[in-house]
Amino acid sequence: MPEPRPDQVPEPGAAPGSGGGTTGRTRLRDALLRPSRGQLVVAVLLAVVGFAGIVQVRTIDSDDTYSGYREQDLIDLLSGIAGTTQRAEAEIARLEQTRDDLRSTTTGRTTALEQAQREARTLAVLAGTVPVEGPGLRVTLTDDDGRIEPADVVDMLQELRTAGAEAIEVNDEVRVVVDTFVDSGGDGLAVDGVRLSSPYVIDVIGAPDTLAGAMSFPGGPTERFGEEAVEVEAEELESVEVTSVVELDTPSFADPAG
Repeated sequence: MPEPRPDQVPEPGAAPGSGGGTTGRTRLRDALLRPSRGQLVVAVLLAVVGFAGIVQVRTIDSDDTYSGYREQDLIDLLSGIAGTTQRAEAEIARLEQTRDDLRSTTTGRTTALEQAQREARTLAVLAGTVPVEGPGLRVTLTDDDGRIEPADVVDMLQELRTAGAEAIEVNDEVRVVVDTFVDSGGDGLAVDGVRLSSPYVIDVIGAPDTLAGAMSFPGGPTERFGEEAVEVEAEELESVEVTSVVELDTPSFADPAG
């Protein structure tokens, strides 16, 4: 019987009748030493997935920002975020509406005209050129002995302006504006050159409670008038009418530019 050639001798562990083919150990060794392209791709993907899993686990374990918060604290935090989001969305909607209005030529002109008219009405009230009405305060100063000081009246008017007075009128005759002056006049006061007598009734339009506070704070107008033996009465009213107006001078030489 002839002897088999060396290249035909089966490796140890080969199954009988396998014809001398490669074993599992041989295939593993070949894959490690000479991997195919597919095996390299699979190895890289497995490495990336493993790395991502490790990072995710470490992130979850280390993120303890809110771990010490009580349940009510978390609820308050979420409520605050929700409120901020709603306000931001409302502001975005308002700005988008304004943008859309200005983009339209016709609507843009109408919006600009309405804005100009509102500003004109506001300026007319402040300048005292139109009658106005609204809630406010009525202050009555009774001075039978002529002791009232014009400077104290000016201070009172300034306190009322600071408290938000939008229109002021004295004795239904004089509209108080930014350049109004008060002086002594005969037996009483002179406001913008108009002589007035006691009692002096000052009608003021604005927030009644705020205006009343501007009269009664310690060291305020009511206290100072009391030191002069001037009787002060302040009445909060739902409706005050200011009917007197200021006549503006027409410029002789100046014309609006542009």
